Amino acid sequence: MFRLTRKMIYALEAVVDVAYNGRMGPVQSRDITSRQEIPQRYLEQVMQQLVRAGILKGVRGPKGGYNLARERRRISVGEIVRVVSNMDRKKNNSAILSRSAMGIKVINPLIEDLNNSIIDKLDSITLQDLCQQAMSEGVATDSAKNFTFSI
Repeated sequence: MFRLTRKMIYALEAVVDVAYNGRMGPVQSRDITSRQEIPQRYLEQVMQQLVRAGILKGVRGPKGGYNLARERRRISVGEIVRVVSNMDRKKNNSAILSRSAMGIKVINPLIEDLNNSIIDKLDSITLQDLCQQAMSEGVATDSAKNFTFSI
C-alpha cells in the first residue's frame, strides 16, 4: 500500500529547493540541509538516486551542487516519489497483501486502484506547480542573492 515516508518528503523538499533556488547555478547540499532541515545522511543517499534517475544533475567542484536535469514543468512529483519508493522497496520488500479469496479478488484490487489513483495525482503535479505555489506563499528564495549587477 502506498505510504508517504519521511524519506519521500525529504526528497520532495530537496528537489523543490533545487528547482526554486537553482535558477542561477547549482544548489549545494549544505544549503538544502540548512533551509529544509533535512539530515545530511538522508539527503546524500536520495540525491544520488535522483541523479541516477535523471531528475537531477550533479555538478562537481567548489561551486558544485545540484541542478535539475530537465525543465521544472517536465518533472512530476510522482517521478520523485517512485525513485524513493524503489529505494525503500529494495530495503524492505514487505508488501502486505491478503492471501484469502476475498482479499485476492476484492481487497487487493481495491488497494491497487487506490495506489494507482494516488500515483496518478502525484504525476499530475509538476515542480513548476510547486515552485509557483511557493512563490505565491512568499517562500524566500536564494536566487536573488546570486544576481550580480554591474554598470
